[in-house]
Amino acid sequence: MQIRLTKPWRPLTAEEVRKLPGQLGVYELADASGAVVYIGFAGAKELFGLRSALQRHAEAGTGGAVSFRVEVNMQYTSRFKELLMSHRMDHGDIPPVNRTEPPVKVGRLS
Repeated sequence: MQIRLTKPWRPLTAEEVRKLPGQLGVYELADASGAVVYIGFAGAKELFGLRSALQRHAEAGTGGAVSFRVEVNMQYTSRFKELLMSHRMDHGDIPPVNRTEPPVKVGRLS
């Protein structure tokens, strides 16, 4: 498995989100320029997993996001932190919307 998400981007619309499975996993949100603005996970507290989490972001317009990509993953917490570390390694910091949330302890990739 690769460290970075390589799935294709999909439009962050209610129609597209309805197609998602009710499974656990991780996701990335991107703005119109393709820059990742948020990395999140759908854990055990999400009623319908990825579908519920992304529906919430679509309705809220999180960080001006217009597209998303997901990865179904039962180890969502570890994978979430791995994606944050990867983003920080590539861009010098975690995504902008993640910076507004309570801090998450993540290591550094080398």
